[in-house]
Amino acid sequence: MSIRTNKMKAVAVLLKELMTARSKFHERGKDESFDRKLEKLRLDLSKIKDVFVRVKKNEEELLDILAEVYGHLHKLDREKLNEDMDGICERIRDSAHNLLPKDAFNMLSKMEDHSSEELVQTHQKKSWTAEDFNLLGLPSRFCMFSLLIFPENAVIRKRNAIHLWIEEGLITNTEKKTAEEKGEDVIHDLLKFKVIVRYGSTKDPIVDKFQILPHVRSQLKLYLDGDSEYIRPSRLLLDRKKVTVGGVDTKNVTLRNIYNIGASYLNFGPQWVSDQWKNLEVLQLGRWQDSPLHHIEVGSEEFLRELRTMKLLKYLSLRGISRIFELPSSIVELENLEILDLKACHNLETLPDDISSMKSLTHLIMSECSLLEVMPKGIEKLTNLQVLKGFLITEKTPCRMSDLVNLRKLRRLSINIGSEAMIKDGEFSSLRNFLTLKHLKISWSVSDPRYSKIGVILPISLTKLHLECFPGKSFEECFTLPDLIPCELNITGGKLETMSPQALLWNVEILRLKYLKQLNVDINNLKTFFPWLTYIEIKQISNYSYIEHVYL
Repeated sequence: MSIRTNKMKAVAVLLKELMTARSKFHERGKDESFDRKLEKLRLDLSKIKDVFVRVKKNEEELLDILAEVYGHLHKLDREKLNEDMDGICERIRDSAHNLLPKDAFNMLSKMEDHSSEELVQTHQKKSWTAEDFNLLGLPSRFCMFSLLIFPENAVIRKRNAIHLWIEEGLITNTEKKTAEEKGEDVIHDLLKFKVIVRYGSTKDPIVDKFQILPHVRSQLKLYLDGDSEYIRPSRLLLDRKKVTVGGVDTKNVTLRNIYNIGASYLNFGPQWVSDQWKNLEVLQLGRWQDSPLHHIEVGSEEFLRELRTMKLLKYLSLRGISRIFELPSSIVELENLEILDLKACHNLETLPDDISSMKSLTHLIMSECSLLEVMPKGIEKLTNLQVLKGFLITEKTPCRMSDLVNLRKLRRLSINIGSEAMIKDGEFSSLRNFLTLKHLKISWSVSDPRYSKIGVILPISLTKLHLECFPGKSFEECFTLPDLIPCELNITGGKLETMSPQALLWNVEILRLKYLKQLNVDINNLKTFFPWLTYIEIKQISNYSYIEHVYL
């Protein structure tokens, strides 16, 4: 079949031809360098195998939105247009974003945002003064300077910034507050003094991402040069697209921190850990960028075995790195490690059998590692854990939910209920004993409705609940009444059909409903279910494509 005959099957046909040709090339003699290039082509093609189907779907979606707006205009429906204008504009932008080439959309965005950016910058120039700078306390000031490692106009996730500050020792735990809570205070200060501006919706009460405007960044550099109290950490920034780690001349320099700011391809020479690198405290090789489309890969995972010599290492990020299949058992020798970030390591299949010796861990992040099937033993013994993400429940899980109650400092927990999960009676009712837990996320990798009936009893300390791919039709199947869902509720994907029972939802103030094809919501009647509701975001449910609303 010709590639042009049926565009919907073009990529599949090309993949088949690639595999046939690859086999024939092997018969003629294997060339590893050339074979790696063919493998890269296969991976890239696999990522876009449904591209034409998605383009057609996106075309239809944009036409639907335009037709809807045309109808409102034709009927002179002022009330509908006035009520939904923000949502309409955002839906049009989202749909156009999915169709236009990236550069074209960036140009449109620059044109669209030009006037508002001028207004923001004018406001900034009037309000950003040396007096404001001096009003910032030292912790906030030093945290502010550390953000200059990110490129100009970068969109920075709040959580990534806070982890950066923890890594560099700029914020630490105290008797009254955790380092994460102190990081939230710093974010509040930087927003208040307009060092940073929120990125995304201005209606959403939660700031998740931010930027430093270019003129503010320039001023920060001037203040940094003149601030004698700020001690610049010994950093190495990896900012070229292809980098050989360990090939950098660091003679007479003892490095403390290494950050991957722009490298997509990381290679490690043999014995890459030189004497100058053995005192490293921060090794951030993974992705910091907001977009999961930012690609990072390593030539080989063998470099991980040399990490055992970095006895002072406190932070290790491998987030989003491809071609890491196994985390070696020697990683458990890093007894000073506090943060281990493995999020979105999509090739990762195996973790060490037992990590109970890693007593210093405060953050263990394993979410979006789709090939992981077994959790390591000893998680329940990591009593300093504050954040545990990606805890997988399957028939092979060595420790149970009730065992995690020993983690007295745990504040954030995300759980993934895997296929063939063995859930014991009362297992999820033990959540009520997690007395410090603030944020809880439960994801289902199975669509069987019986997995929704898990009898969750929420801890009274909880402030945020996120349900992902919930297989039940109503909350009553999942939660034990008279429980109360906390003030922030996110539901993403799944089979939910109703927002009942009402008694369960009494406390909810912030509500996000996304990708729920069976759910029909009466936006005008929501206050009946949620008397304290202040903000709602709806995306792709049965009767709404997009709406965002603030209740006064």
